[in-house]
Amino acid sequence: MPSQLIRVSKFLSLVLRHKPESIGLTLDEGGWAVVDELIACAGRHGTRLDRGLIFEVVASNDKQRFRLSDDGLRIRASQGHSIAVDLGLVPVPPPEVLYHGTATRFLDAILREGLRPSGRQHVHLSGDEGTAVTVGRRHGAPVVLRVAAGRMVDDGFVFFRSNNGVWLTDRVPALYLEEADGGRR
Repeated sequence: MPSQLIRVSKFLSLVLRHKPESIGLTLDEGGWAVVDELIACAGRHGTRLDRGLIFEVVASNDKQRFRLSDDGLRIRASQGHSIAVDLGLVPVPPPEVLYHGTATRFLDAILREGLRPSGRQHVHLSGDEGTAVTVGRRHGAPVVLRVAAGRMVDDGFVFFRSNNGVWLTDRVPALYLEEADGGRR
C-alpha cells in the first residue's frame, strides 16, 4: 500500500475507532460517520481527504478495517473501537479453536491474567495460526496462543465475528489458553 494510503488508513483508524472528537466528528451509535462530514472535519484540522481517496483506502486495506454503507454515504471501522459503539453484531458459534498472536514479552502476563480488551471493546482473535503470527509480529518477537473457544462457549462465553472475519469476545481467561505448537516462533 502506498505511503499516502497508509497515512490515510492510520488517520481513519484514529478518528473512526478512538478519537472522532479530535477533529469534531460525530459517530452515530453504530460507529458510522457521514463521509462528507468526515472530509469536512478532517480538512478543518489539516488533513485533506476526498471520496476517491477514502474509497481507495477502504478497497485496498488488506485487513478490511473499514466498511462503507451500501449507498457509499457512510463509513465505519469494522472493529477495534476504544469508544462505545454498537456494531450490531450477533453472537456466532466459533470454531473449537481460535488463535491470538502477541509478542513474547507479553506472554507471562497473558498466561497469568488471560486476554483482556486493553482499552478496546473486545479481545481480537483469528481463525488461523498464520494470521495470528502476523499480528504477533507487529508487537515484537511473535508467539501464538491457542484459544479453546469451543470450551468457552460451553462455559457461557459469547463470540462475534466482525465483517472482516476477526473473532471478538469480551475476554479470555487464562485457563482457555495455551501456546500453539508447543511454543514460540
